[in-house]
Amino acid sequence: MITISICMIVKNEEKVLARCLDSIQSIADEIIIVDTGSTDETKNIAKKYTDKIYDFTWVHDFSAARNYAFEQATMDYIYSADADEVLDEENQARFRALKQSLLPEIEIVQMKYANQLQFNTTYNFDVEYRPKLYKRLRTFRFSEPIHENVILSPIIYDSDIVVFHMPISNHAGRDFDAFQRVIIQNKKLSPRLHEMYAKELYIAGQDSDFIVAFPYFNNYNEKEECSERERKIGECVLSRYYLINKDATGLMKYSLRNIADNKASAEVCFNLGEYFYDLGDYKEATIWYYNAAYETSCELNIHYAGDYPLKKIAQCYHNLGNLEQEEAFKELADNWNIEDKG
Repeated sequence: MITISICMIVKNEEKVLARCLDSIQSIADEIIIVDTGSTDETKNIAKKYTDKIYDFTWVHDFSAARNYAFEQATMDYIYSADADEVLDEENQARFRALKQSLLPEIEIVQMKYANQLQFNTTYNFDVEYRPKLYKRLRTFRFSEPIHENVILSPIIYDSDIVVFHMPISNHAGRDFDAFQRVIIQNKKLSPRLHEMYAKELYIAGQDSDFIVAFPYFNNYNEKEECSERERKIGECVLSRYYLINKDATGLMKYSLRNIADNKASAEVCFNLGEYFYDLGDYKEATIWYYNAAYETSCELNIHYAGDYPLKKIAQCYHNLGNLEQEEAFKELADNWNIEDKG
């Protein structure tokens, strides 16, 4: 049977920490808590479950804190947990069974991360596999009987364990500050963070967040090293920025670029629908909302290719006095299911 170190980084989690630890202590051989500066009862709560509590000076870097937590682990595998996660009794039993049967060659175990859309900032699906359990020490092995080569890709197992994400608030404001801090320090984001920033804007951002993000995306979109994917993402953000600022020239500039460059993005078509809707041109608005719903793919937020434009088409038909079409699109919007798009 394998042994497991549970590693957590926490800060001011007194409202949820006991709930989390109660649900995972039965699968733990050791619990490691790294506190990044709590001023509430978090550390006192943690002491009821473990004596392995460490302080880590916050350097605005979640990876640095998690790496430090992992360095304290001593068991075969490391389970990376967040304080707002819960394992119910059924999945605790599944996890204990996994401990008994996990093959030693498995290096990463993925688990179904559920309830993602509550207080969501970056995810488009409510259930999604995520890596959660990691082999602490990795063994490198050669493969092939001739021209042998070291296997570098980890061996991953998709388990049936479901981890429930149960936050009590959303962290979008904190995240937007962090993105801007990275931009100021490094002048650019990695391709992954570039996309995550844009996703978070479209899923959880306010108009003010798009305004703050504008200089970064505007500058980056004009650079030669900007990839096609990054450019499409930037066009979505910039078209929304110019819509917010009622700047038709900027909106059309980036919308037309997006449409001309292979397949148009649903977010851009939706923004064009919003532009014509605000002008009172409901027939033209319907065309662009329809394109968002049926003729394009979303880049950042799946709702822009689904219920968002369907609801707006219904509103357009209401304003045009076509009650039959209004009801038809209301029904389509009500019956739209995010999981059907997975």
